[in-house]
Amino acid sequence: MAELLALGAGALQAMIARREISPVDLMRETLGRIDAVNGGLNAIVALRDRETLMGEARLAEAMPPEGWLHGIPVAVKDLVGVRGIRSTWGSPILKDHVPSVDDGLARRLRAAGAIIIGKTNVPAFGLGSHTVNPVYGATRNPYDPSKTAGGSSGGAAVALAARMLCVADGSDMMGSLRNPAAWNNVYGFRPTAGLVPGEPRDSVFQHRLSTDGPMAREIGDLERMLAILSDGAHRAGEGRMPARPRIGWLGDWGGAYAMEPGILAQAETALGVMESLGWDVAPIAPPFAPEALWEAWCILRQFAVAMNLGPYWREEVHQALLPAQAKWEITHGFARKVAEVEWAAETRAAWLAAAREMFTQYDAVILPSTQVWPFAVDTRWPEAIGDRVMDSYHRWMEVVVPASLAGLPALALPAGFGAGGLPAGVQMIGAPGADAMLMALGRAYHDATDWPGKNPPML
Repeated sequence: MAELLALGAGALQAMIARREISPVDLMRETLGRIDAVNGGLNAIVALRDRETLMGEARLAEAMPPEGWLHGIPVAVKDLVGVRGIRSTWGSPILKDHVPSVDDGLARRLRAAGAIIIGKTNVPAFGLGSHTVNPVYGATRNPYDPSKTAGGSSGGAAVALAARMLCVADGSDMMGSLRNPAAWNNVYGFRPTAGLVPGEPRDSVFQHRLSTDGPMAREIGDLERMLAILSDGAHRAGEGRMPARPRIGWLGDWGGAYAMEPGILAQAETALGVMESLGWDVAPIAPPFAPEALWEAWCILRQFAVAMNLGPYWREEVHQALLPAQAKWEITHGFARKVAEVEWAAETRAAWLAAAREMFTQYDAVILPSTQVWPFAVDTRWPEAIGDRVMDSYHRWMEVVVPASLAGLPALALPAGFGAGGLPAGVQMIGAPGADAMLMALGRAYHDATDWPGKNPPML
């Protein structure tokens, strides 16, 4: 039965519907896989009691299917409150927090029939593309456990790659779906801003900069998860590819984004696949000043994080427990003037207008998903790329900012493996609302490559 865990959610759901397997079989195999590999990877945390989970699987076996995830084990990212499960946001401030009600995302997963088995690990409050926190420790890369898994959806990506889960939820403010997807050889999707509902507690700025989204090893599963997370606003399978897709290659944004050796070359292998499919791929000039994008992003992000985490900052006992990344964001955010925030919002609008113009000429544009290869798991963050010093804890992820700032949909595609045997990826970015079309392009790319299926980690 172990081969079950190599299948996607769609195949498993079809087998459950035909009664070829039962949710009990699947839960037993899933928990066995977690026992076997999670100890060395630390992707799934707050795992619920085994007998309780087996009981829920038996109940699912006895009931008619409730939805696409009926009887499928799912672990929810630990930035989501889940009823009855320790939900910590990776912070010692919340290490004993057990919600009495589900957040909206968890409710939608349950309504689709999922059995929530626990949480997936995150960096504290989701800040920094490196999944490590004082509550659960570090999540390790299944392709080299001495390396980072990325983040903040690092636990989700590792659980997928290591066949502990068949689908997962993630979230993305500054590449948190795209970075770990690249480094773990899976798919992630940042939807158009607003497609996936936020939570009532989200501030306006926070919700427009960050979004929940799906992760999977297959595009079909990615689409169906997006349909669930968006509460039906996205309809799976309805996207259509242009007859000859026009793809723009942005590379390193005209030299603005420092890249470790091999990153651009690996991205270009993905472009070669696209060309082999008959797509029209061409390099394009940067469509907006990178300095303005970065400054506007930092201002809006700092302001949003300060508003979100401000209550902890005002309590001395909690302030001491905040990570360095949060303190940096909050102190800068509280120091910002109204005129700075207004300028950043105007710059954001100007960039969105420029992006819309760009998408009159191209169906999608491509950037690498990361600027570096997975780094040592005991490193805080890359302090330099080559001879270029990083001036913040997240400057090494600047390549994800264009999509995030404009709220554009971005599909994170695996791009194969570098000389060191570690995975890389690219982000395929579309115009606002082009989510279904990007999924259609992704299906064609997956059929030609299937990196997750052909190159699982050798644990």
